Amino acid sequence: MQVSFNKILKKDFELVLPYLEKLHKPVPEKEILKERLLEMFDQNYECFGIYKADKLVGVFGLWFMTRHYAGRSCEVDHIFIEEELQGTGIGRKLFEFIEAYITSKGCETLELNSYVENFRSHKFYMNLGFVIRGYHFLKKL
Repeated sequence: MQVSFNKILKKDFELVLPYLEKLHKPVPEKEILKERLLEMFDQNYECFGIYKADKLVGVFGLWFMTRHYAGRSCEVDHIFIEEELQGTGIGRKLFEFIEAYITSKGCETLELNSYVENFRSHKFYMNLGFVIRGYHFLKKL
């Protein structure tokens, strides 16, 4: 299967919004999601589209930072691949791309969060060599 991963620029942010909406339950108001995404583009964040035969079929984001415990690090964010394409090898190709890309940018570590109830993703990530190192806590203010 031929897939490609292409950067999505801030001016094209609207391509990403429908996929972000699919990740949320309940879905935040579209205007709030838009404001947050636009602000993300002004930080150490890069957004990519996942394309199959020039058709957008998913998205993901990368956050770059230096952490005392991990060195130069990248955190993968909001991975979404259309459901009918999950299990077809796109995810594995995606992580091959991510690892090569972030290594070329000097990263030593790759991190991600996965929802506790998303058991299928846990198995997938562990098969790629990830280990569970802790819990992600969140407190809404």
